Amino acid sequence: MPTVEVADLKDDDFLLDVREDEEWEAGHAAGALHIPMSEFVARYGELTEAAPQDGRVHVICRSGGRSAQVAMYLGRQGVDAVNVAGGMQVWEAMGRPVVTDAGVPGAVV
Repeated sequence: MPTVEVADLKDDDFLLDVREDEEWEAGHAAGALHIPMSEFVARYGELTEAAPQDGRVHVICRSGGRSAQVAMYLGRQGVDAVNVAGGMQVWEAMGRPVVTDAGVPGAVV
């Protein structure tokens, strides 16, 4: 499973957050696309519309388990996708910004 460390992510990397709605609402990375894993297959078209044409999709969840599953699925669809190791827990621990939809500081739950 291709994996990338949070420290290696650049600000303009495409980030797909697959956590559930209540997790997203508590706090997320600004600019990430949110498609919960439980709705992913039904909403796959949203990813294909938003993702860079020939770019990489960095998949993140809370700790890395769900995002690994989605990244593997995407790989089987021919998408260049990688799992973000440690997920939003590591993102927050490294001091990366976590915001709510209102743009105020959020938290990882």
